[in-house]
Amino acid sequence: MRLGVCLSLSGRYARFGAMAAAGLRAWAGMRPDIELIVEDDRSEPQLVRAGLRRLATGCDLLLGPYSTVLTREACAVAAEDGLLLWNHGGAGDDVQGMSPGHMVSVLTPASRYTEPFIDWLSREPHRGPAAVLAVLRGRGQFGRQVVAGARSAAERLGLKAVLLGPEAAPRAPVEHPLRWDLLCAGSFEEDVEAVGWGRSLPWPPRSICAVAAGVREFGSAVGDPAGIQGLAQWSPGDAGTVDVGRSEAQFLRAYRTVAGGEPDYPAVQAAAAAELAVHCTAIAGSIDPASVWRTASRLRATTLFGAFAVDPFSGLQTGHRTVMVHWAEGQPAGPRRGALAAA
Repeated sequence: MRLGVCLSLSGRYARFGAMAAAGLRAWAGMRPDIELIVEDDRSEPQLVRAGLRRLATGCDLLLGPYSTVLTREACAVAAEDGLLLWNHGGAGDDVQGMSPGHMVSVLTPASRYTEPFIDWLSREPHRGPAAVLAVLRGRGQFGRQVVAGARSAAERLGLKAVLLGPEAAPRAPVEHPLRWDLLCAGSFEEDVEAVGWGRSLPWPPRSICAVAAGVREFGSAVGDPAGIQGLAQWSPGDAGTVDVGRSEAQFLRAYRTVAGGEPDYPAVQAAAAAELAVHCTAIAGSIDPASVWRTASRLRATTLFGAFAVDPFSGLQTGHRTVMVHWAEGQPAGPRRGALAAA
């Protein structure tokens, strides 16, 4: 069976495209029945369109690119050409819901991205009722959807949230210590800049959470990540009991052999998408897009990436949930419990 994928091995999204490619190589190394074919889309939407159509002529299964922007283009091609695309890299709600029946998404939608942090913040015993959550939004559509979801979740839980940026230079929402928290939702570079801004203030936030802090490269980008919270689609040990595909331990061994280090979540979600694509195709007994979609939309399963369930009407991923990580000793670890220290 041939599995084709467009990934950004160069250009704007290469940081995460390379992670996904390494994850797929590790996965394919455990699947001698699979031939993996990777096309470099160079982070260009028009090249995604051309590359996906080339892959479709010779591949049995198709995986989408990394990034909401590029996945939007890939989804349009899938709908136009009657293809089925497995989405591991586009978290945007609008993208996941673009064409039910033509795209299967495995990752948590952007609107639910911050739920672990908002939930945790609402339970923090040392956070007073007057505290403010400042939400700093990046310029892209992904950031807008993450922020909209964060503000909605905060409102449900009785937290006061205020929006900062991106149109003008942000200002601290309060001029008093221990009275506010900061959530950053932008591109990797925007989040790194936002964290530096928050830490430089006379009264810095009590806590800082950044979407970008969910990957290991964040540590070197900010210099000293200690105390920062991150949001990730996966963290080691979080998945639970796996009933589809290889175990986390098996994948980690394979990944270390291929990449020489530990994976970040883009690698794991790509591998999980590939495993689910093969699994659903086997159950359907066909590579027919409609048959595989019906199988996928009925499946309730757990991979090394976590829970999987797709809403058959909206196309959104409903089973998977992001995790919050905490940076300590130069590494992101699982969710922190207990008292909140100043970030």
